[in-house]
Amino acid sequence: MNFPIMSYMSKLAVIAIGGNSLIKDNKKVTAHDHYIACLETAQDILRLIQKGYRVVITHGNGPQVGLVLRRCELAQKEVPMLPLDSCVSNTQGGIGYLLQLAFNNVFKEAGIKQSAATVITQVVVLADDPAFKLPSKPIGLFMTKKEAEMHKKEDGWNIVEDCGRGYRRVVPSPIPQEILEVEAIKTLADKGVLVIAAGGGGIPVTVDERGIYKGVEAVVDKDHASSILARELKADYFVVSTAVEKVCLDFGKPNQKTLDLLAVSDAEKYINEGHFAPGSMLPKIKAILKYIRSTKGGMGIITNPGHIYDAVHLGTKGTKIIL
Repeated sequence: MNFPIMSYMSKLAVIAIGGNSLIKDNKKVTAHDHYIACLETAQDILRLIQKGYRVVITHGNGPQVGLVLRRCELAQKEVPMLPLDSCVSNTQGGIGYLLQLAFNNVFKEAGIKQSAATVITQVVVLADDPAFKLPSKPIGLFMTKKEAEMHKKEDGWNIVEDCGRGYRRVVPSPIPQEILEVEAIKTLADKGVLVIAAGGGGIPVTVDERGIYKGVEAVVDKDHASSILARELKADYFVVSTAVEKVCLDFGKPNQKTLDLLAVSDAEKYINEGHFAPGSMLPKIKAILKYIRSTKGGMGIITNPGHIYDAVHLGTKGTKIIL
């Protein structure tokens, strides 16, 4: 069948995919393994597009940028090291390509005349952001305690325990202020192109008093960058895809409680009570709250891969966050 041209007024969903969701097994991290994960994501989101939604995809790159950086470290005796911002650009292109390939293939199989395009995206951060002095953003694969101690001793890595899932390296993560390519992204989305943008939170750049941009050694939180994008595009939905289907209170405890609906006021209360872990659910909730306050009518959704269509179109899965 031929898919009708989407109206400018059709619903727009900005969907943020976690970098960890593209790795099903730490022992399976090849490009093909990533493609299979991208294909599963594309097949779920395809159903939204078939219902007439316009979609902009953002994605994380925590594990992937760590792998790129590690390759550089292992090869540094023979080839120059890449700065962290260049490593982020590598993952934007690499993951963007695999998502484009997956979406273009599912479009063709479904008989839909649509295309996907990746926009290499830069985000402005402040040169004096305190994050540069306090590394906090996990990157790379999960490690055992023994592996973490080895890298800390031999490579000088900053290491943290990541929410009970293992140990990971951490790097600076300044707060994004502005997305430079937002007009290009908006133009493509308005034309019905499935846009892949702000990969890995965007490539971090600073701007000097002359207006000159310069890449910096950092990784930007993809949920905060995605929130800016959802606000700038005035998206109807801002979806954060993560490891769990719904937001939980007392996560991992015997009295754990899942939430179907979460009001902004309640979310703020739960944040103050410490229910959401930093580096995990907390930045996701905060990013969605900024989006909801700005749009005053948009809906935030948190769910896991495979349930995006059910959460957005049917409202039967995930946690819906509203004003």
